[in-house]
Amino acid sequence: MKVCVVGASGKLGRYMVQHCLDRDYEVVGVCREQSVAKLDEFKDRISIIPGQTNDRDMIQRAVKGCDAVLTILVPWGMQKYASGTAQAVLDFAELHARLVFSCGWHISMDGKDRYSWKFKLFERVFGFIGKLFRAVDLQDQYEATRRIFASDRKWTVVRGSDLEEGESQGLPVWSRHVGDPILASNLTRRIDFALFMVHAIENDELIHEAPAIVGRESESARASSTT
Repeated sequence: MKVCVVGASGKLGRYMVQHCLDRDYEVVGVCREQSVAKLDEFKDRISIIPGQTNDRDMIQRAVKGCDAVLTILVPWGMQKYASGTAQAVLDFAELHARLVFSCGWHISMDGKDRYSWKFKLFERVFGFIGKLFRAVDLQDQYEATRRIFASDRKWTVVRGSDLEEGESQGLPVWSRHVGDPILASNLTRRIDFALFMVHAIENDELIHEAPAIVGRESESARASSTT
């Protein structure tokens, strides 16, 4: 199994690289040139391709021959970074490849998610401030996932809750809709978010799903397991 990790140098990306290596997958890591040093711990075990992840030529080279592509959709700047990255992966990944993308709970595939007023307020404030300073464009992440949902490729969009560091609690649990009781704790270990991303590669039940995840040992997940 050959896997490309797009956004490999970030915290989530490095966890995904490690999970892939633990499974003896061949790994190609894509990251910005200035971040290559963050992958030094893996440099003798993976191939590294530096460049902007929305660079179509670079993505085409990176995903060639890969059986799966794990992509972190980051809404950086105002240059359509997330949608450009997603479109390049959709266009150039091998036809048989499993495509797994990461984003937050704010993305909804079918409009049936139920968000608290606090969540909605935070999203609006964060989106406004990010756009004001031209640092973040949440609308572009919406556009990126819209393109993914419309695609007939073998995709999964993993929607993460709030994240924390810590030892693994095991594979997170998931539900189709934010607002379901099992997700109420809104907290997942980052290492386990990465674990779910890698797990999705070989789980065909997650094809064309947008699972919203929460930590297996979170209070709401434990409560749901006893009911």
